Amino acid sequence: MNTPIQQVHPSSKAHAGMSRLVALLFALCSGLSVASIYYAQPLLDAMAREFRISHSHIGVIITVTQVCYALGLFFLVPLGDLVNRRKLIIAQMLFSVTALLIVGTTSSSSILFTGMALVGLLAVNTQALVAFAAVLAAPSERGWIVGLVTSGIVIGILLARTVAGTLNDWIGWRSVYLFSASLTLLGVVALLLLLPKHEPQRTKLNYAQLLISVIQLYRELPMLRIRGVLGMLIFTAFSILWTAMVLPLSAPPFSLSHTAIGAFGLAGAAGALAAARAGKLADRGLGQYTTGFALLLLLLSWLPIGFVHQSLWFLIVGVIVLDLAVQAVHVTNQSLIYQVRPEAQSRLTAAYMIFYSVGSATGSIASTMMYAWSGWTGVCWLGAGVSAAAFLFWAIDRYLQRNIIQSSCVPTHHGN
Repeated sequence: MNTPIQQVHPSSKAHAGMSRLVALLFALCSGLSVASIYYAQPLLDAMAREFRISHSHIGVIITVTQVCYALGLFFLVPLGDLVNRRKLIIAQMLFSVTALLIVGTTSSSSILFTGMALVGLLAVNTQALVAFAAVLAAPSERGWIVGLVTSGIVIGILLARTVAGTLNDWIGWRSVYLFSASLTLLGVVALLLLLPKHEPQRTKLNYAQLLISVIQLYRELPMLRIRGVLGMLIFTAFSILWTAMVLPLSAPPFSLSHTAIGAFGLAGAAGALAAARAGKLADRGLGQYTTGFALLLLLLSWLPIGFVHQSLWFLIVGVIVLDLAVQAVHVTNQSLIYQVRPEAQSRLTAAYMIFYSVGSATGSIASTMMYAWSGWTGVCWLGAGVSAAAFLFWAIDRYLQRNIIQSSCVPTHHGN
């Protein structure tokens, strides 16, 4: 028997909007939370040496972290529709501080893996912040608010490698997690002071019904299915670039250090910031046009990326354009999805971000396999192929929607 999804309307206070200061705080805390699952990528060599773990097994740290992140998306993020979001976010951040301290101080490899699992599980707090921001924002500015917070997430992902590589070179890999724990604790203090205490009415579902309702959303909302597939494809392309990019840059003739490679995240962050306007365009009803243009940019970005061996400037341009496009589509996706079922923001976030996790994992695996098979050229063709698939999927869906609208407008003539 299917459990109906409760229609619970937010209170009027929820639509009063949120200040720019609170929105920026949400963006900073979101970026800090999600960065915690990406710190390990440039640190694997150092961890393997200290704990005497073989290189063939140390990569399991990344797998464990990502798997636990996916579990958190399904089991923790929907709680925002059930319990007090303010208490939930602060509690998860405090637990994150503990998990980061465990990783930064442990002398046991088994505890290291346990700590990383907890870090991945609790990093989904970033999505709880996005959903809360969508609830607090006034309808007229929801796209802009979501875009601003999501920019913080993308910048956190991109700069995590830079920060981790730099701190590792200076004072060791443990400093990365201790530094992150300190910043997260400061974020808790700031949220306690600035996080709004009023909340909209919450769902009357119990926890089991809440999880069932997440699955029901896929069946009931075509918008979620369509935008979820687009999200999966764009993050597959995103992961293809960022996973494989280290391979040619660390090899001759470039032979760049991890710190130098991580600095390319600065270029990506510039693109992410530029795409924050996508939320405003979605608020004005231009979400479909923004999506189409951004997907075209995503496809074109692979052209300069493919010329990396001619000049690193080509790669920089390509990274900026690719991250701008991915961010624009991602923000638009979330803005449009949140408009469909305002009372289920946390569950919608969980349902959509599961597509993101699938895309990220697929892109990581596919890119390394393709690089081993046909080098950087093969990686670029793979990324361009996924990007083209995303554009075609959007174009076909747009064409079908127009036909449905046109057919519904054709007058029916009945003869006597």
